[in-house]
Amino acid sequence: MTPYPFSAVVGLDDLRLALLLTAVSPAVGGVLVRGEKGTAKSTVVRALASLLPEVDVVRGCRFACDPAAPDPGCPDGPHEPGAPHGHRPATLVELPVGATEDRVVGTLDIQRALADGVKAYEPGLLAAAHRGALYVDEVNLLPDHLVDLLLDAAAMGRAHVERDGVSVKHAARFLLVGTMNPEEGEPRPQLVDRFGLVVTVSAPRDAKLRAEVVRRRLAYEAGPDAFAARFAADETALAARILAAREAVPSVLLPDTELDRIARVCLAYGVDGMRADIVVARCAVALAAWHGRDRVTADDIRDAARLALPHRRRKDPLDPPGTDEERLEEALDQAGMDDDPDDDPQPPSGGPDDNGPDSGGGPDSNGTPDSSNRPQSSGGPNSSGPDSSGPDSGNGPDGSSSPDSSNASERGDDSRSSDGTPKEGQASGGAAAVQAGAAYRPRALRIAARGEGGHAGRRSPAFARRGRVVGSRIPRGKLAGAPHLPATLRAAIHRGALTAGAQVVQPRDLREAVHVGREANLVLFVVDASGSMAARKRMTVVKTAVLSLLRDAYQRRDRVGMITFRGRTAEQVLPPTSSHEVGVLRLASLRTGGRTPLAAGLRAAAATIAIERRRDPRRRPLLIVVTDGRATSGPDPALVAPALAGVAAVVVDCESGPIRLGLARRLAAALEADVMPLDALAAGNTPIGKAA
Repeated sequence: MTPYPFSAVVGLDDLRLALLLTAVSPAVGGVLVRGEKGTAKSTVVRALASLLPEVDVVRGCRFACDPAAPDPGCPDGPHEPGAPHGHRPATLVELPVGATEDRVVGTLDIQRALADGVKAYEPGLLAAAHRGALYVDEVNLLPDHLVDLLLDAAAMGRAHVERDGVSVKHAARFLLVGTMNPEEGEPRPQLVDRFGLVVTVSAPRDAKLRAEVVRRRLAYEAGPDAFAARFAADETALAARILAAREAVPSVLLPDTELDRIARVCLAYGVDGMRADIVVARCAVALAAWHGRDRVTADDIRDAARLALPHRRRKDPLDPPGTDEERLEEALDQAGMDDDPDDDPQPPSGGPDDNGPDSGGGPDSNGTPDSSNRPQSSGGPNSSGPDSSGPDSGNGPDGSSSPDSSNASERGDDSRSSDGTPKEGQASGGAAAVQAGAAYRPRALRIAARGEGGHAGRRSPAFARRGRVVGSRIPRGKLAGAPHLPATLRAAIHRGALTAGAQVVQPRDLREAVHVGREANLVLFVVDASGSMAARKRMTVVKTAVLSLLRDAYQRRDRVGMITFRGRTAEQVLPPTSSHEVGVLRLASLRTGGRTPLAAGLRAAAATIAIERRRDPRRRPLLIVVTDGRATSGPDPALVAPALAGVAAVVVDCESGPIRLGLARRLAAALEADVMPLDALAAGNTPIGKAA
């Protein structure tokens, strides 16, 4: 099907500019696109492919070697000088979230290697993306082992396949583009740092722009070829401008004064490392080339900083992500962005200025304002796309309403003393919000039983594709993992392979290794927020403990959910998600007061776990109940415990004071769970947790 034209996209000025700059200078490092669902992220990225310049390749080379400078280590080489070559369009390779490691880096045919003694290698997606673009949709959901592969390839420009003493290496330099919905969780900070530019997009808030988006989308669906023909001239002009700017990049001058300015901006903004300085410099050079200038100006640096710096200042992985526009403006002011009289912007020396994305999307556009010199805020009214379905209607990061939605009359009967004054830790106008202290490293809470390796992670033991070898087995179909060589040889000997004339190893002798590694779990917090836990000092300790456990769940790649109970009911303040920073935000707004419906909290936990099991049967749940064990409302919690049978659970006992009732231990016995006092949560790293 004919792709949607890049120049037909309405708005999304920052995104279009970022993609064009990486097309002009792939050394910028790629683009990460953050945005809510239905904002044309994938459409714009796929539309870029038709604008990328063609590449010269050695004919017959599966790794797209450049005939002018072939890779000396190419598995299909060595290529002789003057080898036959040809042209082909630059490829846009899509890496699906469910891809296997062999599909990404390529696979070695171990059966042929053992039986025939030959090294047969089938290239993967990284080889196909060489000298082109690699697009990862939902990059935040990519498994950790694939993230590691992308990090290695992005850093080294080469892909490595190492299996059982057989090694293959090939060039893998590509433009990395990723899209993600922040509601579904954040990718690893190391991966985000590898993206040169990060752009946040959202649906437009202007009715005319939204109408234009729908109008163009309907016209495209009614006749893709006719719609594309309307923008053919704009597409041709954009492609020519990209090629001209790419050829001009080596001749663009970056004066020492501007290089010093870049260093001052990065220091003032407080970024880590040196990658930010390098990316801003490369992006500024690409901007100058895009606008037809032969030297970098202060305006280029300002625009480059807006695209390259905001995502590099995030210190805490659980800090809410996003652009700190005010802090960036302060850094730009501190760097003296307005005190250089020599940096007058020069007009472009040719190029289709009226048809580029910085002029509103071509002559058939709806006149969106120019933003190439002054990128608009990514959440502004012009952020849209052809398949936009509108913004989410929720009030929170995941579309849900505020966690404290109950009114004062529903917060229970024990929020006040007999004389009508508020109890300790509660505000006179209702429930009190208590802030958490500094997080610490908690004890490792794990499921003791070995899982089946549903999701790679760092918490509970499970069979996995990597890890400690614990045995061998006959492959189920084609050999998927590493072969177990001793077991393979034993099978061959048992078959009689040592007899004269017998083949040493045959395919039927192959045995694959069985590994035990770690898996990620669903960590569900059930937190007592009632009046029995309302003492301000005690609730501060509880919030700090939950914050520490949330940080631990982030580091171990878990999904997390949170249920609180107080008053008469329980509330799911955080549906199970990979977005741990949302949990931090919900925890900050957690209020206390009212009776203690402990049974309601356990019922809500059982219902949540049942739903998640239907959605993802392979992810095992770990229930963490944070309570002092009191139940002043509702039935006996022990009557609800059978609904959680078979669920690994830990009860964190928050009871304090000289006289203790031991109610949390009774609850733990009913749940067949381990119990630990709150003040011992940070005492060590001894794994606890009952077997499921």
